[in-house]
Amino acid sequence: MPLESSADAPLPLRAVSAAIASWVHRLGEVWVEGQVAQLSRRPGVTTQFLTLRDTDANISMSVTCPRQLLDGAGVVEGARVILRARPDFWAERGTISLRANDIRQVGLGELLARIEALRKLLAAEGLFSTAHKRPLPFWPTRIGLITGRGGAAEHDVVENSRRRLPGARFRIENVATQGPSAVSDILAALRRLDRDGEVEVIVIARGGGSVEDLLPFSNETLLRAVAGCRTPVVSAIGHETDVPLLDFVADVACSTPTAAARRLVPDLAEEQERIAALRARGRATVAGRLHRERALLQDVPGRLTRVITGRLERGQAELRTTRARMCTRLRALLDAAATDVAHIRARVQALSPQSTLARGYAVVVTGSGRAVRAPVEAVGELAIYVAQGSFPAVRVGSGSP
Repeated sequence: MPLESSADAPLPLRAVSAAIASWVHRLGEVWVEGQVAQLSRRPGVTTQFLTLRDTDANISMSVTCPRQLLDGAGVVEGARVILRARPDFWAERGTISLRANDIRQVGLGELLARIEALRKLLAAEGLFSTAHKRPLPFWPTRIGLITGRGGAAEHDVVENSRRRLPGARFRIENVATQGPSAVSDILAALRRLDRDGEVEVIVIARGGGSVEDLLPFSNETLLRAVAGCRTPVVSAIGHETDVPLLDFVADVACSTPTAAARRLVPDLAEEQERIAALRARGRATVAGRLHRERALLQDVPGRLTRVITGRLERGQAELRTTRARMCTRLRALLDAAATDVAHIRARVQALSPQSTLARGYAVVVTGSGRAVRAPVEAVGELAIYVAQGSFPAVRVGSGSP
């Protein structure tokens, strides 16, 4: 039941503390899983203290347990444990702790089974799909690097990158890469680099280690954060045999930090050699093209001469053919015209009086030029026309000329 109180009748702090203790004690014993973030062993004291941490939620709580229980479980800092405990409220300090009566370390087999179950879950959600993979920039302006403090991984990535591309720029975030705070540190660094507009690619690098050491890189919260980044992420965890789940979610997975350096930046010497080869090929191509064009230009006069000569010869042949056709046509027209003229002449001659005279007839014409068609009474000169010419005639008496 809620406590009854008001501004006029406030409760004393001890009453509130007692109520909280009552509610906490009512929870009873629970099984809790977490990672041992801190272990304080006090010689000669039967009760030992440790700090249990939830790496996904960044929550920690103090735990008390008997010395013999802690020694029997062989617990060390960084170990993942399952413990049965009863919540306890310390009224004097106003804090809640757990009082453990059983502690069990999570075995390697169980850890691997959990990782495999998480892998199947994320794969089913599509976080490993190649469709979500972003390409790396060819020449990144700045590279974000998340790695341990003073580790070999940082040296491998930075030095090998600068050997390939002198002057490569980095923004390095040194974080814990194992232990209780590793996940929260890596997450915070990842968010900072993802917000940096100059960082074009992020590398998460670490050297090799045991399965327990590499557990942060199979953490679900971290994996989902990597999948949600706008900046491409490269995974460079451990040796070639280490395969944390980060390798599946990252845009590019490299077997070692050194291999990551080779993927991050181009090799300047190789690129210069490639540019030189391309330049040489370009020059050879241009020189060959110029040589072919020069040869073509040198042959232009000869080709023009051959073309013009051919055109002239074809024109002359066509002209000769046309002239021959015109002459043939004109001869045919003239022959046809001559035939027509002969026909007309024959018709004219057939109709001419001359042809009648040629048959022995004659035409008598008076002095006035009129043809005589009937006997005349008057005496006068007459002209008689025959086929061979004409002669005069005189009328001398009646009845005969």
